[in-house]
Amino acid sequence: MGPGRIGIADASRKPVQRPVSNPPNPWSSSHVDWLGEPPSAQLSVYEEHAKSILSENDSPDVPFRWSLNPYRGCQHACAYCYARTTHQYLGYGAGTDFDTRIVVKINAAERLRATLSARGWKREPIVFSGATDCYQPLEASYGITRACLEVCAEFAQPIGLITKGALVRRDIDVLARLSKKAPVRVFLSIPFATDANGRAMEPWGSAPSMRFATLRALTDAGIETGVAIAPLIPGLNDADIATILERAHAAGARHAFMVLLRLAAEVRPVFEERVRAQFPDRADKILHALREMRGGVANNSRFGERMSGSGPRWDAIKRLFEIQCARLGLLAGGEAQAADAIRPLSPEPKLTSGRGPSQGLLFP
Repeated sequence: MGPGRIGIADASRKPVQRPVSNPPNPWSSSHVDWLGEPPSAQLSVYEEHAKSILSENDSPDVPFRWSLNPYRGCQHACAYCYARTTHQYLGYGAGTDFDTRIVVKINAAERLRATLSARGWKREPIVFSGATDCYQPLEASYGITRACLEVCAEFAQPIGLITKGALVRRDIDVLARLSKKAPVRVFLSIPFATDANGRAMEPWGSAPSMRFATLRALTDAGIETGVAIAPLIPGLNDADIATILERAHAAGARHAFMVLLRLAAEVRPVFEERVRAQFPDRADKILHALREMRGGVANNSRFGERMSGSGPRWDAIKRLFEIQCARLGLLAGGEAQAADAIRPLSPEPKLTSGRGPSQGLLFP
């Protein structure tokens, strides 16, 4: 990358991946306190030296421009994860490969430093992560997300962060330090109110109870926080909306957003298999309710409609979310406009980078 240029991820120039013969075990790391029981599946880890670390988003549904993903694939193994499709670009599958074949960008902090040092960089907000979770279990061993946050603190770089990992508590010190120099906002994705349902659909993510405790720890450290009910799965967690918002508010969250489940072709069989195994009596009703909100289909890929629904049931869910947010004083975004109700993270209001006034923190 030449001087003054900003590095952007380019799928046509794939870095070389080196398989790790003896992958690190995050459950034996110094941060094992933030993890649950280890998964039973065999883990394969591949290290790569990324040519660039920031990805530029041009989707009109996504209210931020730049994202940073230290990992490809995710050990959380969430059945509904929309990022599963990205694993196919690496020649892997969207099913168990996504959960067990993890690519680690070991030079992420170095690439980020080069980008933030470039003459053309304008300190536009960076979101951790646009795809897979930056606090998945391997982060306990590699510490790549923390290293990138240290670089952001050095450059007073505004960031947003969304995670299901209670491991973010490890990095409260650097997040608090950065928040004194630049805007910082951390969202915990908590789509389920109970640990049992969370484990059923997000088997190796932190338990919801740990995520609520993490919100409190971040808030107590002076870090601005929010909760994401993402995804909203009709017939499974729509009854949890009020409870999730109340618990998040009690933990100090100031923001909230919600997004309807998206099921791309490759994700649908993974989700259906999991929901039928974990909720056999409710599976057909859940899938029918989703189709009802999607105009009779399981997924709507049209821009502006991918992350929201339609029809009476969706309208009632959306209204419930809005009423609860208003009652609790949460700044609410929803559907594809998750950042519209939230002030921009740019260090100066004029730095909207061509994306209009809704350029903001995070995505739904």
